[in-house]
Amino acid sequence: MDTVIVGSELTRSMLEDGHQSIWCAVSDESDENALKDQVGNDFTSRIVAFEDGQFYCTGGMPWKYAVPIEIVALTRYDFSF
Repeated sequence: MDTVIVGSELTRSMLEDGHQSIWCAVSDESDENALKDQVGNDFTSRIVAFEDGQFYCTGGMPWKYAVPIEIVALTRYDFSF
């Protein structure tokens, strides 16, 4: 049976598989907090490395948790007037 990998574990796995730049919701508290911060704030980073127990973004800032997210431009069909 396959194990479902989610959250920061998925980000680590993606980096190990060769993905070089992963958009993530980030936090130093938890995966849940990273996603919760998207409601009132915009804590997203492009993660490029995982070293010494930390995720690193393109700006070199370390994060403890990084949950992969999808960023897609909205179209007029995504909402109603």
